[in-house]
Amino acid sequence: MCTMIAQKVAVDGCGKGAAGWFEVRQANVSYDHPFHAPLEHALNIDFVDPAQGPGARVAVELSADAARALVATILEVLDRAEVGGFVE
Repeated sequence: MCTMIAQKVAVDGCGKGAAGWFEVRQANVSYDHPFHAPLEHALNIDFVDPAQGPGARVAVELSADAARALVATILEVLDRAEVGGFVE
């Protein structure tokens, strides 16, 4: 069954796709059926630049455990960077 759980968030960064590097302006985050990962449901993240069309896309599909571990690791790294005075 589809969950229909999805959100968009504005982001500022870059991603590397098949045609090379491009600006990333949005992340589409959902918890639903993945296209490729061998899971019933996954946390799906598409990093995109809508202005450049469907070719400007980097996608990941993660298990719930992997997604939670990634979130915790991202927060830990950002905390350490902030303590070190590196966060702008």
